[in-house]
Amino acid sequence: MKKINTSPISGMLELLPPDQAIFNQIKSKIAEAYRLHGFQNIETPSIDRNEILFAKAGGDTEKQIYRVIKTTESAEDSTESLKYDHTVTLARFVVEHESDLNFPFKVMQIGKNFRGERPQKGRYREFYQCDIDIIGRNNLSIHYDAEIINALSDALTSFISVPLHVRISNRKILSGLISLLDLEKSSAEIYSLIDHSEKVPAEKTKTGFKEVLKDEKLVSIFLKFIDCLDSADEDAIITALEKILKMAEEYLSSSSKKSSASKEATELYRTGISELVTVCNLLNHFNIGRNVYVTADMRIVRGLDYYTGTVFETVIDGYEGIGSVCSGGRYENLTSYYSDQKFPGVGGSIGLTRMFATLKENGLIKEKSPLVDYAIVPFFTSEHQEELRFFAEEVAATLRKDGKSVDVILAEKKLRDQLSYASKIAKNVIVIGENELESRKVKAKDFATGKESELNLDF
Repeated sequence: MKKINTSPISGMLELLPPDQAIFNQIKSKIAEAYRLHGFQNIETPSIDRNEILFAKAGGDTEKQIYRVIKTTESAEDSTESLKYDHTVTLARFVVEHESDLNFPFKVMQIGKNFRGERPQKGRYREFYQCDIDIIGRNNLSIHYDAEIINALSDALTSFISVPLHVRISNRKILSGLISLLDLEKSSAEIYSLIDHSEKVPAEKTKTGFKEVLKDEKLVSIFLKFIDCLDSADEDAIITALEKILKMAEEYLSSSSKKSSASKEATELYRTGISELVTVCNLLNHFNIGRNVYVTADMRIVRGLDYYTGTVFETVIDGYEGIGSVCSGGRYENLTSYYSDQKFPGVGGSIGLTRMFATLKENGLIKEKSPLVDYAIVPFFTSEHQEELRFFAEEVAATLRKDGKSVDVILAEKKLRDQLSYASKIAKNVIVIGENELESRKVKAKDFATGKESELNLDF
């Protein structure tokens, strides 16, 4: 008989029960942190219409979408696909149910998404994302940007004990600078260069700016821009960014160039500064006594083009090499493809599948695999085997009513083998023999301490 390959498909995470238990613990802690911040849970279908998913997708994302094909159709006939993130289907959900929702709508989504990425370390084709979003109708206070980051930080610190570093920027600042310097045609390249500036040598970033901007003074402005901040102090943020603005204005003046929208661009730039300061100040207040620190950082721009204001990434202090464990930002109107109404929002996501594998590899998970509370071993050496089984199940049922997890070992093996198995899966063991059956009293042995104690069970 030909052997079938039983290994999981490349890019799919498959865990053994102990690791799966820890994974589930972390997922539950994230959900509980979100709940405590007032987020309501929804689940959207894994499959959605192509017109929904492809409306916002483009470029590489569109190439990574898994199409759903029925046996009677070809790929060209497919009208449905697997969702690749929670945000796009959330936009559809809000438009579909907006008359039944209360705004601001605080929502969490924890579930699987699918992307046909090239499988590699830290990249999966099937993965859990733990998202939270706050959606407003027509407007949404900047204070909610800080609330999103605060909730995500609470979720992360519930299972990560080492310090977290939240790096924040505001895309209005960079957008205003690009507009002021009349560089909108090169905006995509500028965003990409900044987004990748930490992943490549500094000289490569400088060369990239030279190729795009073709002006040494402009190159100098943007290089100083991305390195101007690593602080959350209000005065430091304002001073550093006003200095960059002054450099841009002096460049325009000395080169006799005029910006077609200098007033609007400057206003947008300063609005971004004001929002950044507000968010940093709020988070500095929230983080008192927590293992989280915040800095404004102009290197954070986020790749997705729907972000319009606050953008952030969270890294583990001392483990920056493993990348961001949480990210997100503000979007002014994600539903524009589906509705004329304006629904601004802010959201963030913890990529649980990728993060779990990375944290485990680096020894950063403090959770332990939970063991069964009690293993019950009926001692099948007497003639009363059936009565022993019934009594073992009665003891188990009583313990379960008290919220304890119980495994009744029914395999007819030697007592030594049964106890060996019990020690691997349970915290305590209860052996039931003739004496226990007659007295209807049982003792539990704690494997960790070796101590025995009689259980007071109310049968």
